[in-house]
Parts: sequence; C-alpha cells; structure tokens
Amino acid sequence: MSTLYQDAQRAGQEAVRTAILDRAISLLVAEGPAALTMRRIATEVGSSTKVLYTMFGGKEGLVDALYREGFARLRRAQERVPAAADPLTRLSDLGTAYREHALAEPAYYRVMFEQAVPGYRPSAEALAVAETAFGASTAAVTACIDAGVFRPGDAQEIAKILWAASHGAVSLEIAGHFPPDTAARRYETLMTAVAQAFSARPATATTDSASPTEEGQTS
Repeated sequence: MSTLYQDAQRAGQEAVRTAILDRAISLLVAEGPAALTMRRIATEVGSSTKVLYTMFGGKEGLVDALYREGFARLRRAQERVPAAADPLTRLSDLGTAYREHALAEPAYYRVMFEQAVPGYRPSAEALAVAETAFGASTAAVTACIDAGVFRPGDAQEIAKILWAASHGAVSLEIAGHFPPDTAARRYETLMTAVAQAFSARPATATTDSASPTEEGQTS
C-alpha cells in the first residue's frame, strides 16, 4: 500500500508540497502547534524527515509555507471570480468569494490571521505573498472610482478598509458568533454599508419620518 507521499510524488513536486502542507494543517487543527514536528509530519505522510527539511528548512519554514499557501489559495479564489460589467457588482462578488473561501478553508484562515502558531512571525517573502492576494479587490475599487461609482481616492486604502470589515465579519462567523441562518445577511449588510461610505452618490435621507424640529411642532 502506497503512502500519501508516494501518491503525491507521482503527480509532481507541487503535489508533494501540497500534500505535506494539508497534512500539517490537519494536525495543527486536531492537536495544536505541538504536533507540528518534522518527525510527526514525516510519519503521517510516509516520507523521511530529510524530505521535509529539504523543502521547508524546519518548523519555522513549514509554518511560513502554511501562511504563504493560505494567501496563495485566497488569491486564486479571488482570481476565479467571473468578470462583471458593473464594477460595484464585481467588488461585491469578490467580497462574497472572500467569505466563501474563508469558510471553506478555516484552518488556513486561522494560520493567516489568528496566530494559530504562537510566536510565529511571517517572513518578508510571506508578507509579500499576502499582499498579492488583494490585487483583484484593489483593481475592482479602481474600476469603481474610474466609473464614478466611488469618489476619487486611494484604491488600495479603500480595498484594505473593505477587507478589514470583511475579515471582522468572517472571523465572527468562523468563531460561531454569527449563526449560519443570519451570517450571510449580516455580511452583505455590512459590506454594503462600508461601500456606501465611499460612494459618489451618498444615500439620501428618508422623508417618511419627521425631523426633531417637526416632531416638536406637532407634539
């Protein structure tokens, strides 16, 4: 019977790397950071520890690879979002894809954002990979500005603010604070409200309620 490592070898080096990282993150979720030893992971995938040290250099390099892999997967998920004629629809679709990907990959999400491995600090290379994950969002914000949907501004800064809102809602959902039957609605409401802050067409005040002055006059 072949091992996970041997099966992955037949598909190539990238498949080997993915298999090792996926097994490592499964151990992290099931048993915590103490399980992330080269010997334990090698046993799990059926390889020698030399293979792991050659690929990752040690535990710190392995965790760094998990961090980079998480953001690389997020970038690919964003890049798979179909184009839309309306730039605001495109931006909304990217936000939806962000939430769906986070819910599908909660273990990687925790490594990326929640310091699942105490003491780990991303390398400069890992931080550069993380930055590339939001290129599609920045481009979508730029399109909204160019189309007059958003006011002129720093597209990257606006994208980061939208990300902050998105991340907060998704983190609460993953932690169980937003139940499934309300999470999607709350997410959509939040993202719509944040986007409105940059709109070139500010929301008009409602006219079906009296102003404080009018209330005083009619009371």
